[in-house]
Amino acid sequence: MKLSSRIARWAAGACALALAGSALGHHSTAMFDMSKPKTVTGVVKQFDWTNPHTFIWMDVQEGGSTVEYSFEGMSPNYLSRTGWSHATLKPGETIDLQYFPLKDGRKGGFCAHVKLPGGQQLDNLPNGGARAASPPAAGGQSY
Repeated sequence: MKLSSRIARWAAGACALALAGSALGHHSTAMFDMSKPKTVTGVVKQFDWTNPHTFIWMDVQEGGSTVEYSFEGMSPNYLSRTGWSHATLKPGETIDLQYFPLKDGRKGGFCAHVKLPGGQQLDNLPNGGARAASPPAAGGQSY
């Protein structure tokens, strides 16, 4: 076997391993505290129905000020099979959102489920985020 052929095979294998690591890292939830679900009530600012993840931006009242929160969600493909659509959340409507907070303290996290103005609850995670269904940690609210 020629040296150039061995180098090409080695390079191809190294690339495959590097890409596999990136794919696993992309789907990690390590940045979220999955043991401490929280609930926030706020006004939908924007709902992005984008791949690979949806995003919700909300304005939340805290101590007399408006604070922007952002929440990552599942893919449009998954959500469309569970009752969501690009028009589920409308700017200006008030919703309750249960989420797993970011570990670094920024405002936001990963959406577990949403309660719409009419009372309908839509899950963002399979089974509503089993951990989010349990009683929230101190300081969190339940609905």
